[in-house]
Amino acid sequence: MPLNFLIMSTIVAATDYSNIAENAVEYAAAIAKLKNERLILLYDIEVAFHAENAQLSPASFEALYQKEESRLRLRTTSLGEKYGIEVLPKVTNSVVENELTNLIAEYDVYMVVMGMASQSRYQEIWGNTTTKIIKKLPVNVLAVPAKAKYEGLKKVLFACDALHGVPKELLARVKNIALMTHAEVEVLLVSTSPEKTYEEDSYSLQAVNAHLEGLPFHYENVNADSIVEGIRMEVIRSNADLLIMAPQKHGFWDSVIHRSKTRSMASGLDIPLLSVRQ
Repeated sequence: MPLNFLIMSTIVAATDYSNIAENAVEYAAAIAKLKNERLILLYDIEVAFHAENAQLSPASFEALYQKEESRLRLRTTSLGEKYGIEVLPKVTNSVVENELTNLIAEYDVYMVVMGMASQSRYQEIWGNTTTKIIKKLPVNVLAVPAKAKYEGLKKVLFACDALHGVPKELLARVKNIALMTHAEVEVLLVSTSPEKTYEEDSYSLQAVNAHLEGLPFHYENVNADSIVEGIRMEVIRSNADLLIMAPQKHGFWDSVIHRSKTRSMASGLDIPLLSVRQ
């Protein structure tokens, strides 16, 4: 499935009606309005299988389902009227990742938007639903923290590894986002090797220069003991509105099985993290 940020027309936002989730829904709706796109609002009925089997009759469960479906329909109607977009309600009682996979296939979804809770030691190690979805889904995932409100994008921070090459498809998506929102782009090149700088890799720099030509952009080079901390420091220093990263199976973003760098970043930000699939 193509992942061009501009030509796709459907976004999925998941909610459990918590403040964090609903903030992400509003953010998703603002993006859909900006791009004249359709938004699918997903709600999962959290009924454990043992409770469902032991306590709920089929009729009781059907009544619960109808109640939640009605509630979600009211929410989608409100969103549609507020933002002037098409919003579709989807209620499920299956595994969220499975339902998202089905929606991606059915509606050609290019991005999933979910809320991101504040950082905690447990979350950094084990992740949560959002960070697991970042790892599993084959589409872009936008993780929106509770403090983030969509007020346009003035500056986009693209954290990448120029020393190992930057895929031109990824650069094209960054450029599309910047052109659409009139944002300045900062290309952040992070290294844990103090003796190396981005000037040493002329091939990657030529690729970045060629694909971002015509945009207001600049480089920042950060050497840090920890890649994650290096990015976090630059997020604060640059006053960026959006961080873009690309999870990779090998190389720069590799980490131990329970703690990917993208997941660790997502759990400690005050700005949205767009995890872009290559």
